[in-house]
Amino acid sequence: MMQHSQFHVVPIKTSAGRFFEDYTIGQVIEHAVPRTVSGGERALYHALYPARHALHSSDEFARNCGLPQSPLDDMAAFHIVFGKTVPDISLNAIANLGYAQGRWLKPVYAGDTIRSTSEVIGLKQNSNGQSGVVYVRTRGLNQRDEVVLEYVRWVMVRKNDFDAPTPETVIPELAPVLTPDQLVVPESLDFTNYDFTQSGEPHRWRDYEIGETIDHVDGVTIEEAEHMIATRLWQNTAKVHFDATQRADGRRLIYGGHVISMARALSFNGLANAQMIVGLNAGAHANPCFSGDTIRAWSEVLDKAETNVPGVGAIRLRLVANNAAGAFRLKSDDGKYQPHVLLDLDYWALMPL
Repeated sequence: MMQHSQFHVVPIKTSAGRFFEDYTIGQVIEHAVPRTVSGGERALYHALYPARHALHSSDEFARNCGLPQSPLDDMAAFHIVFGKTVPDISLNAIANLGYAQGRWLKPVYAGDTIRSTSEVIGLKQNSNGQSGVVYVRTRGLNQRDEVVLEYVRWVMVRKNDFDAPTPETVIPELAPVLTPDQLVVPESLDFTNYDFTQSGEPHRWRDYEIGETIDHVDGVTIEEAEHMIATRLWQNTAKVHFDATQRADGRRLIYGGHVISMARALSFNGLANAQMIVGLNAGAHANPCFSGDTIRAWSEVLDKAETNVPGVGAIRLRLVANNAAGAFRLKSDDGKYQPHVLLDLDYWALMPL
């Protein structure tokens, strides 16, 4: 007697990521995978970028400023938190559109374990019905469930089912700038005995004027290998950064955070004492960056404020990354970014008074 095989459907175990129709207002997403950081992160970060800010380079310098040890670079902490969100938020993204209300709330030290969580706070389907914009508030937490970093970003994400219902449009109200009282100065930070010789420059908070622009002089040519190491280091799995077949031109898009870190590192020349980033007001990846582009940077002083911490002042800076030498014009007459502008970042940093 012939026996017939019985077939059963095996559930799909892989994930294609979320699409626009998969998000709902108020949805909270706990991102995998927690990561314990070590001194290796700091060393590799400094190998990838010409990062030289003393507070993030030297335990002894950090202790002289009241901290227990040198914290992980602020942008490295951002990349770790951000990278964990990619599989859930921007795996199927067309573009990361902007940032707002970013605050560094606690330093990240070697030995800390960082995880990320995001809440959907806004949705807007595009008129073409094939994509939409998702707004999320992301938080990075340490092993004590303390929030070390939070920020809002919005991403244009593809739809998978073009017939899926159009969600109600909700666009969150986001303040364009963090006020000085919203900035958090790390506990015990004290610049009273700040060592300007060891920091690399003599320029204090009081030496900068609102409206002043600073040419950071140096340039760095982006390499494919370094970008790939960085993107893997931050566990950023966005397809456009890894898979050259995702773009018609066959080129991998350089992760925008790689451009941010490179520009921040270049800003040392002229802003060596802007030691800690504590606020992210706004950010735009104005034009795509590719391997072979040479990044140069300049900054503009937008505002200054004193804090209630000894010797510590806050300075608001615009950091612009270009792929053309001597190009200081940000936008054209029509209000659009010039084609050589890669990054326009508005942030608060802490400096000795």
